[in-house]
Amino acid sequence: MTGFDFAYVGPPPPWDIGRPQPAFLRLAAQGVIVGPVLDAGCGTGENALHLAGLGFEATGLDAAPTAIAAARAKAAQRGLAVEFIVGDALALGQLGRTFATVIDCGLFHVFGDADRATYMASLAAAVDAGGRIHILCFSDRQPGSWGPRRVTEAELRAAFADGWQVEAIQPERFETNNDGPPVEAWLATFVRRLP
Repeated sequence: MTGFDFAYVGPPPPWDIGRPQPAFLRLAAQGVIVGPVLDAGCGTGENALHLAGLGFEATGLDAAPTAIAAARAKAAQRGLAVEFIVGDALALGQLGRTFATVIDCGLFHVFGDADRATYMASLAAAVDAGGRIHILCFSDRQPGSWGPRRVTEAELRAAFADGWQVEAIQPERFETNNDGPPVEAWLATFVRRLP
């Protein structure tokens, strides 16, 4: 098994809550998500499936084949047309197309510094000029040391300093299937600058 594929064998991993993250429900309701949409690091697909149910052209991509198989099964069961792809978020240019919106639910915070730079180049190849990325990631406001790397607001701003405009960075909550309250997160939106 590669990457996070091991996490989808057995009980659901903490981030697989069986429904969309509330932050993305709100963004869709506010009308700030437009299609076509790419869910980068989609896991078992709940966010992409929700957007497809709202009528968006949605694509989900994840490096974990087990997660993509589960997402495809959900799409078939629900009668939703979502393309789910086993692929590398660090090589989105290989998709050969661009998107008006990319959502990133818990992906940005898994990358170390070198991979983060690669991810930024990958996003630049996948987001239309004037398009948006919405990121939900662990925040440095989360106490303790369990879970993924904490991300600061300054790190988000620095990562998107070249070729992007900050639209919003706000405190948010990341729901998990662990006992206890949701974890502290950032919900950040960046707009791809026009050339």
